[in-house]
Amino acid sequence: MRPANLVTAAADIVAGFAAAGLPGYRSLGLLIGSSVALYAGGVVLNDVFDAKLDAIERPERPIPSGAIPLRNAALFGFLCLAIGAALAALVSLSSLILAALIAALAVSYDWLFKPHAILGPIAMAGCRGLNLLLGISSAPLLLFGRWYLAIIPFVYIAAITILSRGEVHGGSKTVSWIALQMNGLVILGLLLLGFTPAFGILAALPFVLLLAWRVLPPFFGACQDPSPGAIRRAVIAGVLSLITLDSALAAGYAGILYGACTLALSLVAGAIARLFAVT
Repeated sequence: MRPANLVTAAADIVAGFAAAGLPGYRSLGLLIGSSVALYAGGVVLNDVFDAKLDAIERPERPIPSGAIPLRNAALFGFLCLAIGAALAALVSLSSLILAALIAALAVSYDWLFKPHAILGPIAMAGCRGLNLLLGISSAPLLLFGRWYLAIIPFVYIAAITILSRGEVHGGSKTVSWIALQMNGLVILGLLLLGFTPAFGILAALPFVLLLAWRVLPPFFGACQDPSPGAIRRAVIAGVLSLITLDSALAAGYAGILYGACTLALSLVAGAIARLFAVT
């Protein structure tokens, strides 16, 4: 289930909830539960569909090692997706639609799009962009006014996804440079939000700088040395820094204290990452 990554999914909702104007904490709890369940289902099914490949490349994983039967994993993955959709339905119709889209994209990525050089990153990035919108759906009318916020996690996750293709056998300097430049666009996009209504750039700036400090050096390192180890370090840094990205959005819309509370989730994710695999 990649437990550390589940915390990053919750952080997306916290950030989207801030962009929605903090409309009600009941919806926040339900949407966090929905997001975590959807993410868990997606990564479990990723291992289900990758079982044959993992038997060769990563035989220590639960399914190829025999610790978890393939059928049980598949049932559990789809159950998680169903729970995610059900929890979203308790918030609004918009939330249910977004949850269903996330589930469909996740299964499409796991089953069909993952090997594709273009459709794979688009599907994975789409899940993250929609996940942020899922948080905003706590105030459905604001979805139409702040849909563009989904572009930021979309580009960020696309960068991580294209780079992650070199985790096992190594990548290329060209792909690594593209991923680095995409991260630069994410930093620029966060700064440009300062020109939009309701976003306080001064509150967000410390978190934007922290994101740049955490992500750009390892991605630059992968450009210099696109070996499996360097790429894996950059991917892990990128995944765990998702919370920093969310904290920048949260601070911009709800103040520096709210941003700091969001960033504190990274301590939880970091602690869990020492116990369970992130990639």
